Order: sequence, then structure tokens, then C-alpha cells
Amino acid sequence: MRRVKLKNPFRSRQIDERLIREHLALQRTKLANERTLLSYIKASLYLLIGGLTVIQIKKYDHIQWVGYLALIFCIAFIIVGVFRYIHLERKMSRLLRDNEKLENRESTNKNS
Repeated sequence: MRRVKLKNPFRSRQIDERLIREHLALQRTKLANERTLLSYIKASLYLLIGGLTVIQIKKYDHIQWVGYLALIFCIAFIIVGVFRYIHLERKMSRLLRDNEKLENRESTNKNS
């Protein structure tokens, strides 16, 4: 069985060829998680700008509540986005730790 060395931005480790697909899938999931967080941030910035704009317009005082509602949704989007990012990041790190433990057990069993 050939060993392949993959570069991780934080550290490098060796992975069996059969685990490469799983490792790459986890990396794609991490990138998708970051992309989703950025989408939440982008949406909340749009809501912030729109809410502040509606609040600033003096001609439409009767719909100022829409601006305040947009600001509330802006804060909610940030909170939900960060919460989901942290939750998935912790889940991913648990999976990686379990995967490393499994690899260590397999390598000690092969050496025995």
C-alpha cells in the first residue's frame, strides 16, 4: 500500500490512498461551510444597508418600521450564520479526531 502525503495548511500528515477521498470530502465540506458563513455575512450587510437607508429617508416616515425590522433581521442573520459555522466546525474537528484515532489503531495493529 502506497502512502501519500497531503498538505494541510495547519500541519502535514500521511494518509492511505483509500482515505484520500474521505479527506478531500472533509476539506470540501470545510470550504462550503466557510462559503456559507460569507453568504450569511453578505446578506446581513445588505439588510443593514437597506434598513439604514429606509430609516434615513424622511419622506417615508410611515414605513420606518421596515428599516428597523431589517436591522433586526441583520443581527439575526449574523448570529445564525456564526452559530452554524461554529457548530459544523466542531463537528468536523470531532470527525477528524476520530479518523486519526482509527488510523493510529490500524497502524499499531499492522505493526504488531
